[in-house]
Amino acid sequence: MPTSPPEKGVIWEELFFDLAFVFALTQFSHMLHGDHSWAGIGRVLLLFVTVYWAWVGTTIYTDQRDVGNALDRAGVFALGLGSLLLALTVPGAFDDRGLLFAGVYVTMRILLGALALRTPGGWRSPVFRPYGSGLLAGPLQLAGGLLHGTTRIVLWSIAILVDLIGTTLTRRTLAKVRVRPLHYTHRYGLLIILVLGESVIQLGMVAVDEPLTLARLVAVCLSYSLVCALWWAYFIYGVRAFRQAVARSAHQADIRRSVMVYGHLLFSFAIIMVAVGLSEVVTEPLKPLQAGEDTLLFGGAALFLGAFAYTHWRIHRQIARRRISVSALCLVLLPLAPLVPALAALATLLAVVAGVSVLEGVITHRHPLTEESATEGEMRGDPGPVDAGPVVRE
Repeated sequence: MPTSPPEKGVIWEELFFDLAFVFALTQFSHMLHGDHSWAGIGRVLLLFVTVYWAWVGTTIYTDQRDVGNALDRAGVFALGLGSLLLALTVPGAFDDRGLLFAGVYVTMRILLGALALRTPGGWRSPVFRPYGSGLLAGPLQLAGGLLHGTTRIVLWSIAILVDLIGTTLTRRTLAKVRVRPLHYTHRYGLLIILVLGESVIQLGMVAVDEPLTLARLVAVCLSYSLVCALWWAYFIYGVRAFRQAVARSAHQADIRRSVMVYGHLLFSFAIIMVAVGLSEVVTEPLKPLQAGEDTLLFGGAALFLGAFAYTHWRIHRQIARRRISVSALCLVLLPLAPLVPALAALATLLAVVAGVSVLEGVITHRHPLTEESATEGEMRGDPGPVDAGPVVRE
């Protein structure tokens, strides 16, 4: 089994690159504000996956190389510019800016591939191979940008599927690459912080332009509390488990793909959905949620908790019964939310999401996992249960 390279911390260049990604997050939120329908959510998801894929490619590259030199630093800055340009084209990606959106994205893929060629082994390097799927996905993206309407959506969807399938077909090659567990999972943790931070900014931007009535102030407090509950669920019961899974697993590439890449795609998009729903509550706290707004708020929370159940299964091969049950409860409450004032619906959702974390905290305190159980899991070649806080008995 290949050994992981020496650990390193997240560097300033990466944090600077993330600034442009934050701007892209705001554009996705604005699109969801304008269209709450399932079709609108689907279109935003299609664009989000594309931008997210560019972020993932940059993250694996900066993990594998020491980018503290002039050429790599310039490359990361150029990728940051690409993220900024992508964000500028997002609002019109399905209209007159489709070709520009696709062109910027393909250029970023080419730049990443060129930078990866500088790794030992060149085009035969395991680090370079994942970028090779762009040879097919890129033309599909450009073709979609040249066409319009449903055809554009279909071609861009196929391009995303090509990238997803490519990671499966190159599984053996990816298995030769070992990431730095601390650095790699820290990057994804920062991604979640960025999405949560954008949620707080949305709340503030909505509230500052409206009269600060008592109901609206209560809505802001409850909304912020729900964002805190999402933070608590991820950083207290998730992030350490993800890090130890990446560090311990004999099949690290599978954990990276399923838990880090796919799992965090679900986490981050779910938070975006919840954030837009929260901003609607703050806007009209005493009126019932409108069609689509309830889907964003309760559906986003269900997706977030469901993503935890998925990652728990991938790491431990155990069914996270509480997370699945609470995710299902959010879906049950969804059609009931428009029957009460938005403030009451939000309070109910907060009680549900925060309640499962409180329950898991009590269970973890009473039944801490032992080091012996973790060692036994490692002997089977699995990451096994992690110690103390992040994993609870189901």
